Amino acid sequence: MSRSDDNLRPLPPRLDPRAGRASRHAAAEPAGRPRSGARTGTSRAAVGARLVAGLVAAVLLGTSGWGWYLGRVVEASVNRTDAIPADGNEDGAGVDGEAMNLLLVGNDSRASATDEQLAELGTEANEGTNTDTMILVHIPANGAKASFVSFPRDSYVEIPGHGQDKLNAAYAYGMADAPAGATDAQTQAAGAQLLIQTISQLTGLAIDHYAEVDLLGFFNLSSVIGGVDVNLCNAVQDDFSGVDLPAGVSTIEGTQALAFVRQRHGLPRGDFDRIIRQQYFIAAMIRKMLSENVLLDLGKQRELVQAAADSLTVDQTLDLFDLAAQMQSVSAGSIDFQTIPYVGDSEDDAGRYILQLQDEDTLHTFFANLSADAAAPTEAPVSEAPVETVDPADVSVAVFNGSGVGGVAGTAADDLTAAGFTIASTGNADSAAYTATEIRYAAGDEALAATLAGQIPGATTAQVDDVTAGTVQLVIGSDFNGIGAALSTPAAATSEATVQGEDPRTADDTGCIN
Repeated sequence: MSRSDDNLRPLPPRLDPRAGRASRHAAAEPAGRPRSGARTGTSRAAVGARLVAGLVAAVLLGTSGWGWYLGRVVEASVNRTDAIPADGNEDGAGVDGEAMNLLLVGNDSRASATDEQLAELGTEANEGTNTDTMILVHIPANGAKASFVSFPRDSYVEIPGHGQDKLNAAYAYGMADAPAGATDAQTQAAGAQLLIQTISQLTGLAIDHYAEVDLLGFFNLSSVIGGVDVNLCNAVQDDFSGVDLPAGVSTIEGTQALAFVRQRHGLPRGDFDRIIRQQYFIAAMIRKMLSENVLLDLGKQRELVQAAADSLTVDQTLDLFDLAAQMQSVSAGSIDFQTIPYVGDSEDDAGRYILQLQDEDTLHTFFANLSADAAAPTEAPVSEAPVETVDPADVSVAVFNGSGVGGVAGTAADDLTAAGFTIASTGNADSAAYTATEIRYAAGDEALAATLAGQIPGATTAQVDDVTAGTVQLVIGSDFNGIGAALSTPAAATSEATVQGEDPRTADDTGCIN
């Protein structure tokens, strides 16, 4: 439903999210041609990387008198806001009511920064509140995993009471709707409430809690923990953000940490690569916070908790001890980072760049499924006796390439030979359209198939009548990553339509990024 401009109260220039925004074509401008106000605008991207930092610090609150003391530090410093709306917040159908949905919002307000801090940040004073970074954190009731889902700022969504617009307009519209005479705190609470109503309607989830973190807070957090390691596929240098890093692993903090998550110009996919940067840095910060040199350093713990609390604004009922307890069983490898499923680039009626999201049913199914894999089984699984294996030298393998990529069978055969297997033959499969790697065997050769399967984590096995006894067939699919490597996991389809989005990453992933 399109919005009727005749029935809307115009936003004041300081709150209008559309003011000064370029079309999608502007994103492709070379870095050497700065736009007016580019440095101020790009600072908004910095908010993503510190969104989780303050909350993850809550896992340090643990038990004992020290945990009680750190809790007092937090409660004495953290800001509270009336962010959770009384209505317009979905009932979370399809998701366990004890699961926690936390909306993390970044703002780049720099009103409290000193001139020296602004100079070090490479930015200017700013009294406004921009919410170009929004991440939903979903923690299932059993605490088995956590999902971080990013919402691109240009996502075209229905904003309650305002029709369709970019998602990052919701907070500003809410602030503009605040009644005359409202205090600054009440105005910002109105912005948070409309944003929550928009996200809830979009996802079909009830948003239980809200947290907002500012730019200066992240700058302090990244410095307190002594920086984090990031791994770049290529060297980067960008005048807009100020990033200047070599290819490979670098330890960054403070100014370079902000520059790393700010950069949009010069990246192959603009805002999408910036989102990956934000998620990557969050993961790196989580790993650093959970490392021994932080967990065992009481002084650093106090500095970290104090810096986190100073930068946090949370809803009235968020209990950081409860959050800490719910996250204690979550490991880095069980924290997923994703982007909301989308269709692709488009333009609105005014010619502005927008990101078209998937339909409502697809989105609601996607978010409802965040808890599905972590649901506790109703009955204990029946354990099966382990399948017997044999010496690889006793396994004869016929390798078939069905991946559509030339040379894969030969390479796999060489690697299997090096691992001690005997190669019977190599060749192409009867079709080049296999997506899943499969191990086929004759009746009675289960031990041979199990031995080969141990070299290809995730490969399926199947007993097939036309396989010669004593020889196991390896049919390589497009998910094959090499002998000894796990198969690629395909993105789950939630409807007949293709769901375009970013491949999930975990907080354990340290591979290089753009």
